[in-house]
Amino acid sequence: MLQIVIPAYNEERRLPRTLRELRRHVVTHRGALGRVEVIVVDNASTDATAEVAREVDSPVMPVRVVRCTRRGKGAAVRAGLLATDADLVCFMDADGATGLDALQDAWRLAQQGADVVIGSRAVAGSLTEARHCRTRSAGATFYRRVAGRLTPGIADTQCGFKVFRGDIVRAVVVDLRACGFSFDVELLVRLRAAGARIEEMPVSWVDVPGSTFVPARHGASAFLELARIAWRARELSRPAAARTVVGARSPMPMPVPAALTAGLAAAVFPMVADGGDLRGGTAP
Repeated sequence: MLQIVIPAYNEERRLPRTLRELRRHVVTHRGALGRVEVIVVDNASTDATAEVAREVDSPVMPVRVVRCTRRGKGAAVRAGLLATDADLVCFMDADGATGLDALQDAWRLAQQGADVVIGSRAVAGSLTEARHCRTRSAGATFYRRVAGRLTPGIADTQCGFKVFRGDIVRAVVVDLRACGFSFDVELLVRLRAAGARIEEMPVSWVDVPGSTFVPARHGASAFLELARIAWRARELSRPAAARTVVGARSPMPMPVPAALTAGLAAAVFPMVADGGDLRGGTAP
């Protein structure tokens, strides 16, 4: 079984279309994907998100709703992943921005030995359609540069499509602390520290209007969250056999420069003051 986690906060408008398209895709590609179940995490929505999700429930693609009262995309994804029990699990955004052919591509890479497969809009072969001004694009570039200090070798940490071996991600996500839009970075840091083999693959991605990420409101907190992740990553750089996930590869060292935490915080405020968007081409 493949279980797909979709975090949703006030997504009554965009979610139904995403679920209908997903169901059509599942029916068409059942031979390649097998049985698929969707877990929609209602992240303390104040609209009809839960109701519209349940309306799409069907025998061909069961849809289950999990309630997460702790606000934040990271908290919602954590709750959803911990509610899974499948060998292969995925999370994708409620806007359906990533082309669904990524499901088959990720499945194949997992069968070939990858523990984690992440969609990327920054590697060769990716197709993106974004509608952002120059300032927003500059903010996204800056965010990628900062996040890259924590996840060297990964070009796009923020694409809303990732597939995991279930046992590995459930063991790691228990300790996930980041609740906001930068949670992907901490999750990847922890997975790599646990020895998971991470593969990045190109995807087709279209910017869908209606994101709940607002630069003026969430920009500074996303960068400060990166600083906190850098601080916590120092612990992960220390040898500890108890951190190794059963079945994963040997843990990789996670050296974090001592000045990184301070540098991250110091770099936040000029970009946020300029109205920079952390979403841009690769953002939360």
